[in-house]
Amino acid sequence: MDYELPQTSRDFPKPRIAPLNPVDSTPEIVATLAGVKAKLGLLPNLIATLAHSPGAVNGYLSLSSALSASLLGARQREIVALAVGQSNECGSCLAAHTAIGEGAGLTGEAIAAARRGEGTSSADSALAHFAHVLTESRGKPTETDYQTFLAAGFRPAQALDVVALVALNTLTNYTNHLAGTVVDFPAVSLQQEA
Repeated sequence: MDYELPQTSRDFPKPRIAPLNPVDSTPEIVATLAGVKAKLGLLPNLIATLAHSPGAVNGYLSLSSALSASLLGARQREIVALAVGQSNECGSCLAAHTAIGEGAGLTGEAIAAARRGEGTSSADSALAHFAHVLTESRGKPTETDYQTFLAAGFRPAQALDVVALVALNTLTNYTNHLAGTVVDFPAVSLQQEA
């Protein structure tokens, strides 16, 4: 099976770690990648890059699947992903989660707000802020940050869901930074309008 690398991003003339060519992999990883492609209709460069490490790709897919059943809905999970992606300055993840967020019902205004660690409602604002604070503080929110999150109607279990989502998104952000992953969603600017 031939595999062509997509166009490279402007930040890297070519990726540091190119997406895995399935020909060079094990039957198990080939099956994993085929499953992702069947589910999504495409194989994102991030997943093909993570596939160099069976532990990394399977860990990512397992945690992602588990969190799809979290106490936070798809729209809320995208708010977290956008807040984390902006905090970690990951253009690739911001591009992906802008597109996915739109599909989950986020408006352009809600996407921009989430990226600022804010929201278009008090609950969305508390969620985005909490995700932003967790990322920026390396998991050490203040008591005020935590109580503000709870006061917006969230429960402690949902705070733990946010921690897990921050970890999942940080994994993808850092992978993209290291690998120089080619952006395969419509690009968005890291800079935000005031």
